[in-house]
Amino acid sequence: MRPFIHVNCAMSADGKLAGEDRTQVRISSDEDKTRVKGMRKQFDSIMVGVGTVLADDPHLTLKDRGYDTNPIRIVIDPHGRTPQGAQVLNDRAPTVMITLETCDVIWNCDKIIRAGTDTIDLDRAMQELAEMGIENILVEGGGVTISHLFRNKMVDRYTVFVGGLIIGGKNAPTPCDGNGWVAENGIKLRIEDCQILGNGALLTFLPVYE
Repeated sequence: MRPFIHVNCAMSADGKLAGEDRTQVRISSDEDKTRVKGMRKQFDSIMVGVGTVLADDPHLTLKDRGYDTNPIRIVIDPHGRTPQGAQVLNDRAPTVMITLETCDVIWNCDKIIRAGTDTIDLDRAMQELAEMGIENILVEGGGVTISHLFRNKMVDRYTVFVGGLIIGGKNAPTPCDGNGWVAENGIKLRIEDCQILGNGALLTFLPVYE
């Protein structure tokens, strides 16, 4: 058993999440930002990778909720690179850190899951999250985390807002980033919906794993 996993991200019309130096670029329209705020309220937890924490220092909280009603924040951080003063570790919501077994970093957070030796053991991590009562996860980045989830066939729904701009740069991050890998014939996605939101389009896909 594992939680339901919904990956949501925004990319430019040329498939980039940010600039080559990982500086944030506004991609989402106002309409898409409103959609994301509403969607966050429907999930038990919000997950990001350590790259997103280092680049953006997000709160991952809802402004109109307190500690007990905010989604649980989950950070995948294999080697313990999250700064002790990161916003994701503040007291506005519970936080779970997921690291490798060889990582001995300790944070002031609600739970630390040590899973895997060379790479994060996602099966084990997801099992522990399920045992905590987490039924669904909204994944908001980054590309490496999303890539690992797709590779392990764990993404149940994928929504991507395609904004009306070009960022460029061969080394700029993409929604499915990290070490190069190509599934045979790719990972098939079945489109479920397409919606215009301001100067961009929201695409909703359901992965079809073979």
